[in-house]
Amino acid sequence: MFAGLPELGISNGEDLKETLTNCTEPLKAIDQFQTENGILLPTLQSALPFLDLHGTPRLEFHQSVFDELRDKLMERVATIAEGKDEDRYGKLKELLEKSFPLVKMPSIQPVVMQVLKHLPKVPEKKLKLVMADKELYKVCAVEVKRQIWQENQALFGDEVSPLLKQYIVAKEAALFSSDLSILHNFFSPSPKARRQGEVVLKLTQMIGKNVKLYDMVLQFLRTLFLRTRNVHYCTLRAELLMSLHDLDISEICSVDSCHKFTWCLDACIREKFVDAKRARELQGFLDGVKKGQEEVLGDLSMILCDPFSSNTLVLSTVRNLQELLSQDALPRDSPDLMLLLRMLSLGQGAWDMIDSQVFKEPRLVCSHFFLLELEVVTRFLPAMLSVLVDDYTFTVEQKLPCEEKTSLSYPTALPDNFNKYLQENRVACEMGLYYALHIAKQRNKNALQRLLPALVETYNDMASGDIFLHLLTAHLTLLSDEFGNEEFCSAVFDGFLLNSFSSKDNVHRHNLRLLLHLHQKVLPSCVETLVKTLEPSKQSSDQVKELYTRLTEKLEAQKKSPPQPDEAPSLDLHPVTVPTTASTPTTSL
Repeated sequence: MFAGLPELGISNGEDLKETLTNCTEPLKAIDQFQTENGILLPTLQSALPFLDLHGTPRLEFHQSVFDELRDKLMERVATIAEGKDEDRYGKLKELLEKSFPLVKMPSIQPVVMQVLKHLPKVPEKKLKLVMADKELYKVCAVEVKRQIWQENQALFGDEVSPLLKQYIVAKEAALFSSDLSILHNFFSPSPKARRQGEVVLKLTQMIGKNVKLYDMVLQFLRTLFLRTRNVHYCTLRAELLMSLHDLDISEICSVDSCHKFTWCLDACIREKFVDAKRARELQGFLDGVKKGQEEVLGDLSMILCDPFSSNTLVLSTVRNLQELLSQDALPRDSPDLMLLLRMLSLGQGAWDMIDSQVFKEPRLVCSHFFLLELEVVTRFLPAMLSVLVDDYTFTVEQKLPCEEKTSLSYPTALPDNFNKYLQENRVACEMGLYYALHIAKQRNKNALQRLLPALVETYNDMASGDIFLHLLTAHLTLLSDEFGNEEFCSAVFDGFLLNSFSSKDNVHRHNLRLLLHLHQKVLPSCVETLVKTLEPSKQSSDQVKELYTRLTEKLEAQKKSPPQPDEAPSLDLHPVTVPTTASTPTTSL
């Protein structure tokens, strides 16, 4: 407990023990020890007997003085560090040399840690001693840990790894939330609100202004993204940069080539739309990548691979197509649309680009669009526009007076090769999925029944992704009344959602989430069939089994307490006695 005192020439318990062992008069020895090691203030000696008269132990007095002096010293250390004295760090190093031998003493340790915290460069020998001692490492300030971490990537990785895992678990939990709502879904929180998350704030604090640590975190994120293909790591990459931007950490923001691009895109995500002005800014950043700096495309592609970025880009694309339809214009004539496709393509190619280390965008085939997306622009988008025309035509037709209506029925088939693009092109597939969300939001059950069969087979099985299924189940709540119709119920479940649930645990969970939310609206015969179909197997995850148990319990409770039929209010007419007058006899009504 008192290790280090002899090094500073201060007696400790062992010295007192030795003195008492070898002395002939113990009381005198104790008195001399107290005098030599007490507070060396002559005027204090005569005052101490007064404390004895009041019954105040000497230990209590000395402890209170010690605590006061320690607090004053710590304040003085902070004042010196914040001052402008050129030799301020020299003074702190001198104090560190004197106090460090006592670093294991609990009462002195806060002073030593305060000095270490305020030294921009702690002597390497002291850092190694702190790092080697688990207790010291645990209590030292993050400012000291940063200096340890920047020279020890493995140790920093051990600190960061649980935070990254916690972040991913939270994101996946949000996608499987039991609350199905179009107003409160995965993409509802604003960028600023997301950056107030525990993990982002903790990482931001750990990094501080240290560029080396920031680069390490980015490398961890790239490595984990490559290993898992989990796009939430791309979200964290963008959130971390913007969190440092919020704190005005120019030391890092100024050296991250993605900063201004991410800042501009962040504003678009906040508005959930890429307007013309910001589109020009984003294009300027992409066009400004110089020869020899192509590696920045890897980071830009990660930023664009962030689901919040993709969501904004595709929503903007659908809105752009609607505007083109009203203007009677072709997709290839819209520079804004071409930029959106360019960014979507870059984001969706992030994993391939970082994995191959080939930092190159597809070559331009003309002034607007890229070779990779040529068929999307010239074939798929016109086909998608024709589907939009069908929707508008049918909607307008339904609003006409009866005498003006034609015998027009809603088309059941999609345009030629529409399905092929959903299966073979990831940009087209992403747009097709978001079109499904768009028509569900419009409560267009005819369009949804037409499109859902085409989503059974999609590029890289994108329609089975958690983000899409999370959004689709939320949007389907808008059509809850339609689930009482057997044809619509069959189109949603049999025609799409049940196609891969047996082999995909996540699809099974989303089916159960939807049924839990809508079971009272779904046709009873369909509910019975679905409950049998969705019964978990032995291999099913605990989450699936838990959801299924909740569903069956709800259905049982519903059977036990069926809704009461509406009854007509009873008319209980009590006899009323009318007072007798000259003109009215006494009667009972």
